[in-house]
Order: sequence, then C-alpha cells, then structure tokens
Amino acid sequence: MDEDTRMLALSAIAHRSRLAVFRILVTAGPRGLPAGEISARLGIVSSSLSFHLKDMLRANLVSGRREGTFIYYSAALDTIHGVIDFLTETCLAGPARVPPAQ
Repeated sequence: MDEDTRMLALSAIAHRSRLAVFRILVTAGPRGLPAGEISARLGIVSSSLSFHLKDMLRANLVSGRREGTFIYYSAALDTIHGVIDFLTETCLAGPARVPPAQ
C-alpha cells in the first residue's frame, strides 16, 4: 500500500460518522451488514450514509457485495492495518518519539 493510499484512508476515517460505520462493520465481521441495517443502527439517513459509504469505498476502507436487492458492506481490515503500520513507522518510531505523559 503506497503512502497516498494510506493518507486517503486516514483522511476518510477521520470523520465521526465514517468512524462509526467502520466500527459497526468491524463488529459485524466478514459477512458485513446491508446499508439499511447500518442506517438503522446508527440513525444515519440513507442519503448521508450513501455519501459516507461512497467515500469509504473510494478509500478502500470498506468493500461491498450485492446479494439480491441488498448491498452488504464489510470493513477492509487490511487497509486499516496499513494505516496503523504507516502511523507506527512514520510517527511512533525512532529518536523523535515523544514518551507518553506521566
């Protein structure tokens, strides 16, 4: 995963609603959830959810698959692990690392 891809994912997840969607999809597991259920659980209107899911799809934070008339969304854990690795490598390593406050 290149740096631009990681930055796109980091940017996309840095929003309250998208973070909530990602959290609920992580707990749902690989089977995922249909958009309607995500909307109902989080209280996000479908038009707003669609906007957020589109942004998350573009950033490869989620994947979608069609089953009949439903689209099931799943968290893309490999992408978020890439973001965590990126942050660890670039921000938390080496002599510039600031120790946690006591």
